[in-house]
Amino acid sequence: MFRFRLSACMLALALAVGCKAQPPANANAPTGSDLNRRIEVMVRAKFELPQDYSVNIGARKPSQMPGYDSLTVTLTKGTETANLDFLISTDNKKLARLQNFDLANDPVFHIDLANRPVRGNASAPVTIINFDDLECPYCARMHQTLFPATQERYKDKVRFIYKDDPLTEIHPWAMHAAVNSNCLAAQSGPVYWQYVDYLHGHGQEITGEDRNLTRSNAALDRIARDFAAVAHLDDAKLNACLAKQDETAVRASASEADKLGINGTPALFVNGERIDGAQPREEVWMVIDRALREAGVEPPPAEAPAPAKEKQGEGGTK
Repeated sequence: MFRFRLSACMLALALAVGCKAQPPANANAPTGSDLNRRIEVMVRAKFELPQDYSVNIGARKPSQMPGYDSLTVTLTKGTETANLDFLISTDNKKLARLQNFDLANDPVFHIDLANRPVRGNASAPVTIINFDDLECPYCARMHQTLFPATQERYKDKVRFIYKDDPLTEIHPWAMHAAVNSNCLAAQSGPVYWQYVDYLHGHGQEITGEDRNLTRSNAALDRIARDFAAVAHLDDAKLNACLAKQDETAVRASASEADKLGINGTPALFVNGERIDGAQPREEVWMVIDRALREAGVEPPPAEAPAPAKEKQGEGGTK
């Protein structure tokens, strides 16, 4: 499978609609082998091809785009090939590539939500999916943006679903926390959310000053059991799940995050629209408002600006 970086300058193609006289042919425009060489050099540069790739320029064919022919460029490495379709202007001056996007199969609209706990109205017009790391301080900040302020603002108009994406390279207890949260979710969605709320509010306490992973994991188990006890969950089932530490479901979720191109947490999808990182709540709300309007629902009125504080002189004591 070939993967290439596509420069933005190769995507843009300005077209004017209407009747226009064709400009005279430019005698200095490249032709023949010179044209093919220029195309190859351009493709190699824009796609940053390694030197061991061969480039073959196919025959030109008429296209449906006025003033342009179609042209296929074949890239080969060993037994693998990839065909790239281009448009080339009839005066040999411009090379363009238009990119198709699969609207029917865009993965952001097919995130696996099976068996995930839902917070809020299960039938809400807007779904907020958060790929979360329970040890991540930025995730904790985003979590505090969503709860309670965002939930209170939108009430039954939104629902929240968290997916696991623990960054184990930098967050040593994140995987254990994710597994524990799923153990709780298997018995109770509300208890799952209590656990997530607590971890995002007490991350530093769980890490501890000595950063002892064994102690952190023990704390995660103790906290899970405490919430389970209050909710009268099945102790034997929970203890078996905590002891097993089955990472299968968590790793599947993290793999899905990779396929979505997520390289950091948090990463939100608001009815498919992506928000990367811990953004200010006003920016998150703009995306939610847009999703609501597209769903035919009027968003809540904007918050009134805070009253101006009386201006104080600089300096002073606390």
